[in-house]
Amino acid sequence: MAIGKLMTGLGVVLVLIGLIVSYAPWLFNWFGKLPGDIRIEDEQRFIFMPITSMLVISIVLTLIVNLFFRK
Repeated sequence: MAIGKLMTGLGVVLVLIGLIVSYAPWLFNWFGKLPGDIRIEDEQRFIFMPITSMLVISIVLTLIVNLFFRK
C-alpha cells in the first residue's frame, strides 16, 4: 500500500514540474548560467557540464527530503 502512495505522489510531482516548465520557463532561466557551469563551444561540437547548477539542485532536494522524511 505504501508503494502505491509513493508512486502516486511522485507522479503528481512530475506532472507539476512539467506544467511549471511548460508554462513558466522563466523560473528556470538560471539553470546552466551559474559561475562554475562549464560550456565549451567549438565549430563541430558543444560540451555543457552544469556542475554548479546540479550542486544547487542536489542541496535543495536534500533539504526537502530531510524536512519531509525525518523521523
